[in-house]
Amino acid sequence: MSPNTLMILSLVIPLAASIMCLLLKNQHNLRDGLTFAATLALFATVLSMAFALEDGAKFSLNLVDFAPGISFAFEIERLGLMFALVASSLWVLTHIYGVGYMRGNNEKHHARFFACFAFAIFAALGIAYSANLLTLFLFYELLTVSTYPLVAHKGTPEAIRGARIYLGILMGTSIFFLLPAIVWTWSITGTMQFTPGGVFNGQISPLFMGILLGLYAFGIGKAALMPFHAWLPAAMVAPTPVSALLHAVAVVKAGVFSILKVGIYIFGIDNLYSTGSSEWLVWVAAGTIIIASLIAMAQDNLKKRLAYSTVSQLSYITLGVALATTTGALDGALHIVTHAFGKITLFMCAGAIYVATHKTEISDMNGLGRKMPFTYLAFGIGALSIIGLPPLAGSWSKWLLLITAAETNHQIVVGVLILSSLLNVVYLLPIFARGFYGGGVVQDGVPWRERIQEAPLFCVVPPCITAVCCLLIFFYAGTIEEFLIPITNVPGQ
Repeated sequence: MSPNTLMILSLVIPLAASIMCLLLKNQHNLRDGLTFAATLALFATVLSMAFALEDGAKFSLNLVDFAPGISFAFEIERLGLMFALVASSLWVLTHIYGVGYMRGNNEKHHARFFACFAFAIFAALGIAYSANLLTLFLFYELLTVSTYPLVAHKGTPEAIRGARIYLGILMGTSIFFLLPAIVWTWSITGTMQFTPGGVFNGQISPLFMGILLGLYAFGIGKAALMPFHAWLPAAMVAPTPVSALLHAVAVVKAGVFSILKVGIYIFGIDNLYSTGSSEWLVWVAAGTIIIASLIAMAQDNLKKRLAYSTVSQLSYITLGVALATTTGALDGALHIVTHAFGKITLFMCAGAIYVATHKTEISDMNGLGRKMPFTYLAFGIGALSIIGLPPLAGSWSKWLLLITAAETNHQIVVGVLILSSLLNVVYLLPIFARGFYGGGVVQDGVPWRERIQEAPLFCVVPPCITAVCCLLIFFYAGTIEEFLIPITNVPGQ
């Protein structure tokens, strides 16, 4: 099968799955079974593309030329393929989890839910494969629109309000900041193409480059930089599988992926360094890391605490770009992977707790770990990975970012990263500790098998698998960075 055929097939699979979910609206088992088969087919296809890329295959497809420098086109490079691998692999687990959650919690409108979920994966892959800014923008907007029904899924006034905030902020930032940035880039350079080393060759002053970078950074609202972060906590009214999609599989990862893509292929890391245009972004990212962590500490609602944690963690990736070094960009890209598996573990555990107990507030979760040991052990592993404790995945990306900050003489940022990890300990580990050491009724004399009251199996197995992945990725972090090294190579240098 040719490289471009594989690429198109990987886009067709989730799109076809979305349509199939609607056509099989009333045939629940068949619909969910075929959708699961689609998740496996997609992951296998994307994995085949990774092997083909390693063997020197080229993935490039120009579909429509609208004007000179403006086209609708796909091209796969290593950063995009890494994002596609994360999204496709986690779709397998989130689909299993989603089936367990939706059935175990007696949610309605399953067909619409899974159709929108599959379409969101399609849009995320479109972002990953974008050859230029126009293609990225179109799929970026498709992702926003397709996830709106998921956020509003419950149909309650609170859900509708949260979905409106979600849509309003993401559409507003993209239309009023991102779109003008794209037009400005094209008017200066005559191209929207993602180009190794960037597209600017002295046509813009450092001051205006910094302003343009600001339009991109805040225009890509899915990266959740403060003050355009409120959509993320507001979206926590959605069912937990949607929270997993937002935080790990597609939405926020599409945001920080786009930040990396623009930084590396539009501005160019060397240009950002030589002009100092990204220095202001270092401090915005650092501020977001600390402020969001402090807000997380004050949240009693588990999903909202995890949401503010995500706001903080995403800025690690933005910080990697803003430090304007190749190592910083690679460290940020690695953090996409490590954070995805750690945070999806935490959210799936939160959903499992809700399905089993209908508890949402941390203060009400004393002793639950003794009843739900597998869920809480998975949560503990995910939390330690987010904190950055070896031998878990998150330790590598955090440690490497800290080293990069030290090498670029950003001593305050080094302090920020250390403080952030300490704050992670403060707002994550007490949740785990409450589960096993908090109050709650101790059932003396009751066999341990009878004490266990876990959520349905489909809600427990996926977070246990992602928790194991947090351990495995620790040992393969070097392989991931080696795979990504070519993204920072500039032809001719």
